[in-house]
Amino acid sequence: MAGVPTNRTNISLPPEVAAEILAKTQEASAVMSLARQIALPGRGVSIPVITADPEAAWVGETEAKTVANPTLGTKVMEPYKLAVIVPFSNEFRRDAAALYDELVRRLPLALAQKFDATVVGAVQAPGSNFDTFAAATAQNISNPNTYSSLVAADADIATHGGIMNGIALSPQGKSVLLGAVDGDSRPLFINNVSEGAVPMVLGAKTVLNKGVYDGTNHVVGIAGDWSQAMYGTVEGVVIDYSSDATLTSGNTTINLFQQNMFAVRAEIEIGFRADTSCFNRLTVTP
Repeated sequence: MAGVPTNRTNISLPPEVAAEILAKTQEASAVMSLARQIALPGRGVSIPVITADPEAAWVGETEAKTVANPTLGTKVMEPYKLAVIVPFSNEFRRDAAALYDELVRRLPLALAQKFDATVVGAVQAPGSNFDTFAAATAQNISNPNTYSSLVAADADIATHGGIMNGIALSPQGKSVLLGAVDGDSRPLFINNVSEGAVPMVLGAKTVLNKGVYDGTNHVVGIAGDWSQAMYGTVEGVVIDYSSDATLTSGNTTINLFQQNMFAVRAEIEIGFRADTSCFNRLTVTP
């Protein structure tokens, strides 16, 4: 909102609306659905990272037992602000239920898609303490090599100490998997054509979201060990609104007062960290 003081209207957004928006953002985000959530203070938090596992050894009776000294490191998870502003016509003021429904429908998807796109690497990270998979190993899953490439991803993740337990998948990636067939032209990744879904791939859960697609780098999904990825939010989604600000979107300017509109701003402070070696980008041939 550019340079104009906001005018608090008499629209009262109950706290449960913001809570529902956060819940639906988490549902809409493939990354949030798969990664672990941690509490994130406003100043950030240091996350302990095991960089070398302890190793057991066989010992004989009365012999001294091996002392294992795992190597530990730390990463800082820092919160970065993600925000969206959505304008509405004043007609929504007549029906609070319609406003709440529209907020819950529009805002979570916008936040979730941008967060996922950033983690995938389609959008530049907001800072150095926000991990992305932009440099993760790529596996081309274009047909007819879909199955072998997914196995290669599973193997690469295992080589780096992970277990492939989840795939964040774009609609474009879903189409590739739906087209994968065996020697008898039977679909590999769906039970039957009427379902049209890909719930599991090589035992790994799949979660669908448009934000996972990176057209520039031809990325259609991210496979990995999601126990090695975590995100945190400072205080959930914060909602604010104005009826007399001027909004600028590209070359378009919206004067809310002049056009009988008001705008709702949703913002969230969020961070993301991962062992990116335990993830593979799933790509297609352009």
